[in-house]
Amino acid sequence: MGNIFKDLAIKYHTGSLLIKLIFINIAVFLVVRLTGVILTLAGIEVNPLLSYMQLPSNLSVLIWRPWTLFSYMFLQYDLLHILFNMLWLYWFGQLFLHFFSEKQLGGLYLLGGLSGAALYLLAYNLIPFFSSTYGVLLGSSAAVLAIVIATAVYAPDFKISLLFFGNVSLKYIAAVTIILDAISITSQNAGGHIAHLGGAMLGFFFAYRWKQGKDITRFINTLIDKIIILCKPRPKIRIKYKRPETDMEYNTRKQKESAEIDIILDKIKRSGYNALTTEEKKKLFNASKN
Repeated sequence: MGNIFKDLAIKYHTGSLLIKLIFINIAVFLVVRLTGVILTLAGIEVNPLLSYMQLPSNLSVLIWRPWTLFSYMFLQYDLLHILFNMLWLYWFGQLFLHFFSEKQLGGLYLLGGLSGAALYLLAYNLIPFFSSTYGVLLGSSAAVLAIVIATAVYAPDFKISLLFFGNVSLKYIAAVTIILDAISITSQNAGGHIAHLGGAMLGFFFAYRWKQGKDITRFINTLIDKIIILCKPRPKIRIKYKRPETDMEYNTRKQKESAEIDIILDKIKRSGYNALTTEEKKKLFNASKN
C-alpha cells in the first residue's frame, strides 16, 4: 500500500498541470465521499465538507463562504459525475495543450469555473423562475467546458474519433454540448447547465481574444505566481559581525604572516618556485600585493 501512495506522489509531482488538476479533483472526491460514509455510519446525515465546499445560490450565505467560488469547481460527489468530468478534462486538456501552455490551461480552468459561478448566481438571483429556489452548485463541469469550447473555437475543424460516429470536428461537439445545456436550463439540474454555459462563454472569449493576440489568463496566472512567491518561506540571512582587531592582535597576526613568508622564501632558495604548494603560492601572491 505504501508503494502505491509513493508511486501516486511521484506521478503527481512529475506530471503536467493537467494531471495535477485531475489528481486534485479525485483526491477531493475521495475525501468528501469517505467522510460522508463515516458520518452516515455514525448516524450523522449532514456532511460538513460537502456543505462548506459547494456554492450556495443565496448571496447572504455566500458572503460567509466566499471560498466556495473556487472550492465548488473541484468538488464532485457522484462517481459518474467525476468520471465523465475527468475524462472530458483529460481528453480535451490534451488537445488544449497542443495549442496552448500549461499555465493557460490552469488559468482557463479557474476563470471558466468563476464564469460558471457568476452566471449561476446571476440567474438564481435575477431570473423570476429561480426566485423561490435555493440551489447549491458543485462540479468541475463549467471549468472543463471552458477548456472544451476554447479548443473547439481555436481549432474548429480538428477532428477526433468518436465511437459509433467516426471522425467528428470539434465545432460540432461544442455546438451539440451548448445546445443540450441551453435546452436543459429549466430541468432539475438547472444550476449545473447554467454554469456550463458560463464556462462555455469564457472558453469562447479566451479563444477569440487569443486570436487577436491577447491572453486573458495572464492576469490570473501573474496573481497566482505572486501569491506563491509570498507564501514561500524566505531563506534566513545570518549576518556575522567581525570584531575589530586590537593593536596586539594585529601585531601578532602580522608577525605570523611574516614568519610564514620567510619560510616560503627559504623554500624557494632551496628548491625553486615550482616546489611551492598552491596554498604557499597564494600566500606569497597576497603578500606581494600588500
